[in-house]
Amino acid sequence: MSADSRPSLVVVDANAPELARIVAELNRRCGIDYAIVSERSGSEALARLEAMAAADEAVAIVMADQWLPDLTGDVFLARVRDLHPLAKRALLVSWGAWADRPTAAGIHRAVALGHADYYVLKPWRSPDELFHRTIAEFLHEWSRVALPGPSPIVVVAALSTRRAHEITTLLIRNGVPHAAHDSNSRDGRRLLEQLGLAGCELPVVVSSGGLVLVDPSNAELAASYGMSTRIDGHGDFDVAVVGAGPAGLAAAVYASSEGLRTLVVERESIGGQAGSSSLIRNYLGFPRGVSGAELAQRAFQQAWIFGTRFLVMQEVVDLKQAGDWFTLSLSNGEGARARSVILATGASYRRLGIPSLDAFIGTGVFYGASVADAKALAGEHVYVVGGGNSAGQAAMHLSRHARRVTLLVRDASLETRLSSYLIDTLLAAPNVDVRVQTDVTRGEGEGRLERVVLRDIASGAESTVEAAALFVLIGARPHTDWLPPEIECNQRGFVLTGSDAADPTRSPLETSLSGVFAVGDVRQHSIKRVASAVGEGSGVIQHVHRYLAAHRQTRDALDR
Repeated sequence: MSADSRPSLVVVDANAPELARIVAELNRRCGIDYAIVSERSGSEALARLEAMAAADEAVAIVMADQWLPDLTGDVFLARVRDLHPLAKRALLVSWGAWADRPTAAGIHRAVALGHADYYVLKPWRSPDELFHRTIAEFLHEWSRVALPGPSPIVVVAALSTRRAHEITTLLIRNGVPHAAHDSNSRDGRRLLEQLGLAGCELPVVVSSGGLVLVDPSNAELAASYGMSTRIDGHGDFDVAVVGAGPAGLAAAVYASSEGLRTLVVERESIGGQAGSSSLIRNYLGFPRGVSGAELAQRAFQQAWIFGTRFLVMQEVVDLKQAGDWFTLSLSNGEGARARSVILATGASYRRLGIPSLDAFIGTGVFYGASVADAKALAGEHVYVVGGGNSAGQAAMHLSRHARRVTLLVRDASLETRLSSYLIDTLLAAPNVDVRVQTDVTRGEGEGRLERVVLRDIASGAESTVEAAALFVLIGARPHTDWLPPEIECNQRGFVLTGSDAADPTRSPLETSLSGVFAVGDVRQHSIKRVASAVGEGSGVIQHVHRYLAAHRQTRDALDR
């Protein structure tokens, strides 16, 4: 990589010795791959960053001391966000300075309002591995969404089509590095010509190993990056987990780490609905926050290293019990057997059910929001429907790219379902509007969404507005249509467990069918939080052990 093309790390500090120490540390560890830029005032740094933005130069990290001579660090970083929305932003803090109340207040304000991603402790020795660890984590997070260069998977398609959106979303939510080129772009046309597919209108996926797939199925796509989509004859397990959201992944980690032969079947993306969350700020152990996809990938790798078998892009379509075994019928015609089953199928965002909007699904109307969606909408005005944390997180994520984001909430107040930290962030964002007591009644456009009709719930008045995209994150619809009648559900389809099931002696997470358990969003009365789902998923394994032990004792008694 030439020096001129290197992404930049920008440091702003009026204290000359401390600035020199930071620059030296960065040059020593990062100088080959990144250009180190330093300034001593906020105004000079902003001028430099404006020039870099105009030249379309990549900026990976911007760090600033809170007490600059001309403006505070948090105000400076707020302006940086508009110039370089993908850059990671941090306040530089001297060791022990968090005890200073004004400094602490600046850190809290900057993070709460979304002006800074976190803070960085200035290096006080060389090498300072704590400093370098923070920088490395920032660079890793930035590189997942912004670093240019070769990718192991390349997609060439008409990117505005529904199928192209499905493919790129699956790759993002499953943590697969990839590049996407529109089939009419210069790079897209060149690659299609090289493959002998000039003029191909179907999606084309090319792997680094030379595999070329034309209009692949989801299972073929998953197989191309090394995921298993078939049982291949190894079908007996101690526990089968249906669903790979936070609850299912936690169950897999604890089951396999405690010696149980574990199978996880996931119909779509590792991480489930939580995988579409752009940033979860209040998950324990991640002070800077973590994206749903990143959290899911870490959990997947953790379960895999313990020996969990994963089967993706397949659905369980039937469940039957025969003696001590449960048989799971899969959508590809295969089957698996398990001595116990954990239902962790979660819930998906409820559809609006408006035909004029459903016609644009994948071409302007999206359920959930991904990194690819946000980057494709730079400079546009987009709308988000929903009043929960997922909708608030999506609005903030989209605001990094879109010219304007409007959050539409049916409730009269944000406080009904949104966490306070998200409310503060949304209200402080300069390009985010919030409209309460508002819903969407219609969509319009030629080939893709161009306008939406909004209704004021209080007055009934309607208005038509230009909209490049509509993101819907409302309600929850459980994936339980396939369950046998022995497993009781409530009227909305959520699974009954424990004392809510027919037998009050059931363990708290066991369904009305002994040996089948339910965790996470699919269960009635579950708390709709990632941490709660993880807690249920890890805790259910104790009940699985008890169930298996009891049945083992019964079999032994019968054998005697």
